[in-house]
Amino acid sequence: MTADILSRLSTRLLPRLSANTSDTGSWADSPQSAIWTIGNGTRHAASATRQSRTASIGSLAVIVILMLLSLSNLIDVYGDPAAWAITAITATLLGAVITFAGLVPSLRLWWQLVFLAGSQFLLGPIITLPHTTIAHVIPSLDTISQGWYAMLGSFTYLISIDPPVGTADGSLMAVWSMGLLLTFLAGSFAVSSNAWLSLVSALPLAAAMASCALLGTSTGWHRATSGIITAILLIVWLSWRVGFLEWKRWVPSLIIPALAATLAIAGTIAIPQHRLILRDHYEPPINPYDYTSPLSGMRSYFKNHKDDVLLSVTGLPAGTPVRLAVMDRFDGSVWNLSDSAQASDSSDYRRVGSSIATDERGKPFTATFHVHQGLGDTWLPLAGAATRVRFTTSDDADSFYYNSGTDSAIFAAGLRADMTYSESGVLPTVPSASQISNAPAAHIDQPPADDVPDAVGKFATAVAGGQATGGAAAETITKALKDSGWFSHGLQGDYPSAAGHGSYRINALLTGTAMVGDSEQYASAMALMARELGIPSRVVMGFLPKDSDGSISKSRTTTSDHTTTIAFTGNDVAAWVEIKLNDFGWVAFYPTPKETKVPDDTQNLVPPKPQTLVRQPPVPLTNPLRDQTQAKGLSSLSGVDADPPASSVWDRVWHIARPILVYGSPLWALILVCTMILAYKALLLARARRRGSPKTRVAAGWEAVRTLALQSGVSVRGTRREQANGIAHELHTSPKLLQQLSRDADYVTFSGQDIPPAQADRYWNQVDAARAALLHSLPRLRRLVTMLSLQGIARNAVRRDSTTRVRTAHPAESHHETTRQDRQQSRLS
Repeated sequence: MTADILSRLSTRLLPRLSANTSDTGSWADSPQSAIWTIGNGTRHAASATRQSRTASIGSLAVIVILMLLSLSNLIDVYGDPAAWAITAITATLLGAVITFAGLVPSLRLWWQLVFLAGSQFLLGPIITLPHTTIAHVIPSLDTISQGWYAMLGSFTYLISIDPPVGTADGSLMAVWSMGLLLTFLAGSFAVSSNAWLSLVSALPLAAAMASCALLGTSTGWHRATSGIITAILLIVWLSWRVGFLEWKRWVPSLIIPALAATLAIAGTIAIPQHRLILRDHYEPPINPYDYTSPLSGMRSYFKNHKDDVLLSVTGLPAGTPVRLAVMDRFDGSVWNLSDSAQASDSSDYRRVGSSIATDERGKPFTATFHVHQGLGDTWLPLAGAATRVRFTTSDDADSFYYNSGTDSAIFAAGLRADMTYSESGVLPTVPSASQISNAPAAHIDQPPADDVPDAVGKFATAVAGGQATGGAAAETITKALKDSGWFSHGLQGDYPSAAGHGSYRINALLTGTAMVGDSEQYASAMALMARELGIPSRVVMGFLPKDSDGSISKSRTTTSDHTTTIAFTGNDVAAWVEIKLNDFGWVAFYPTPKETKVPDDTQNLVPPKPQTLVRQPPVPLTNPLRDQTQAKGLSSLSGVDADPPASSVWDRVWHIARPILVYGSPLWALILVCTMILAYKALLLARARRRGSPKTRVAAGWEAVRTLALQSGVSVRGTRREQANGIAHELHTSPKLLQQLSRDADYVTFSGQDIPPAQADRYWNQVDAARAALLHSLPRLRRLVTMLSLQGIARNAVRRDSTTRVRTAHPAESHHETTRQDRQQSRLS
């Protein structure tokens, strides 16, 4: 009874299994041996599936590690390792999981695209924009809309803001998008059944590495270590995937990692590197030269708002100055910001993120600023070196531009009454008098001062030319100006004192019958004197907590419940000088005489050593409150030709749009896709040319010709000889070579005779010639479409892979399958 059931079962199952499977083993005559073979084949298939999935998991793990190493270039850009880790690790792991899900046929492609879309447009914004969600879990419409905008806008945000940019405004969407999409793309190639196709996964990894380098900083995050680990891991993994790394052969297994380590160390440490950073080539959308010189309008604050409160600050340590603007270029008329081409770069105002990097060391503080009526300029009051600036109105952050070199800021929209913002920063430690006296001047590049009166150099040389250090010279000049000068704003009721700080006004200050002026003139004079002695200097304008003598006083600050408060009036607006000294950076000097040192006609106001000019100075300016209304684009006082007119709006727009069009053009994506397709097809051809027995290689050669014809639009049917005639007829080429190739392939397939490898090589040379002739016969556009077509490739690759696995699994199975396929081809022919 049992034998009869087994006999019927084997009679029904054997033909079906022999027709539909090629990996069930060799068949025996008895039913018992058939059932044993079925079970053995099932176990082998299950084992192969488990091994394949294990290999896929290992490959995806390598892809995740390499992707995280690439994304680590952005850790110092964000300045928040924890937020980076949550976003980057989640995105890469999710991309790998979606790739692994594609190994299940029912989840392949379309479901993967659905998972990708959901991860990119729903889960990504929830993680990167948690403040827009409902209960930090449910996405709102604002979450989805901002996430869509940040998908591309975050990349622009990274290059337009100086690091650390923080995690506001959806900036983490850049890491999320690269981690998710590039991991999925690289993983899809890495888990391919075609081992050589895994090489293509290096392209998305290289794209991630290059993108993060361009968006990162010049130093990166553990740059050399990350590069070495990446190179070693990538080379070893690819060698294993293509079969070059055999663990049982320990000598080659040691040579490949050693070679990878040598190449990695030589490429990252031994060879000098220069990293291109897009941020360094980004032009800020504002031009500080569009604004008037800050110092030229200083006297208007005394005239119009002397006793009015313009700014109140809470939380600021007592006696702390508040700066508005810093100027380091003198053009003979006004002090202004230097050109961006200059090394000092005082005009380099950029958008910053939620945190600001600084090298200053000192006392940390957090203060709140409140702007009052009358302070309506574009220069934002700040103290010390800022590490974070937050505005009560979130939209105000879009108008905030900071210069980390001068620790000053521009608010492009213009200050308004009742505007409130907070600053966290560091107050640099002020060196002692003895430390300043012993400190030499630093050596930096600064823009040259133009049209400086001769009296400036003579006065500086006379009073400080013999000092041994820059610090001592600066102190001597400060003391000389304070002792020799007199104070007056020149307003109604004051002793006469002209406004301005240009060449004519400074010459009049030093060579006239009376050295009279306010902080605008004394600061300009001292800064020019320091330049004449080779000492780097710049002029600062801001608020000083002054007492009745005009000196900085802590008594102006009131304290209540451990909170300090100070109110600055228009009379507190002043100018002073900063000198750069070695080991101490920019140190402030206040050369203005006491405000109570007011001249009158009964006093001798002549300076102790008046100086005369060799040449006549220019005529005085007519505006009593301003030297010039524009800082740039005006004639020099010495008669030099005027600067060329400012570029038009369209020129500036094109200057910004051109790099965006070049680097952000979709043409690059098209070129990358086309390159990947051509590389993929080249790898398949190389694999078919060299893999398998000579008979298999010949058959693959004809298949390459047939596939190319199929991709060109030719209808390929029938036997090989019919296919050759049809291809030659439709493409109007000579059928001689194609017929010869078809006859040779038929002979090798059906003769049963073995051929030497050299004959297969000669056959492939003829295949190359035939493919070239077919492509040459096509019109140019059709030829390009044919070269990029993937028609028939996936099916042929799957068929070749399955045939190869069968023929390498068991010799008897290979012989049985080859004979069966030959019989089928004979019937078709």
